[in-house]
Amino acid sequence: QVQLVESGGGLVQAGGSLTLSCTASGDIFSINTMGWFRQGPGKQREFVATMSSGGSTTYTPSVEGRFTISRDNARNTVYLQMNTLKPEDTAIYYCYLYDDYDYWGQGTQVTVSS
Repeated sequence: QVQLVESGGGLVQAGGSLTLSCTASGDIFSINTMGWFRQGPGKQREFVATMSSGGSTTYTPSVEGRFTISRDNARNTVYLQMNTLKPEDTAIYYCYLYDDYDYWGQGTQVTVSS
């Protein structure tokens, strides 16, 4: 059984920074993809960023250049460094893992004030 636990959300002013982390536990195949999705108020859940265990990264255009994803493969932990935050980044951020199955965390709230 796989569990993902996110942390690091909070309230920040526009232009500020936050770092999210997510640690996966359980029987996880070493070759996998971890990353982040988000869901803002009144919006659909959307892709933010992913990173494979081999180091390949993908970002949605709206965050590229501002957010950086990284991971510690040995600990099955993924991070999201968020810089130059904007009010439109306000959302619940969900951790994601894929290893032939999809797993989701419970989410952590990020609120960016103008």
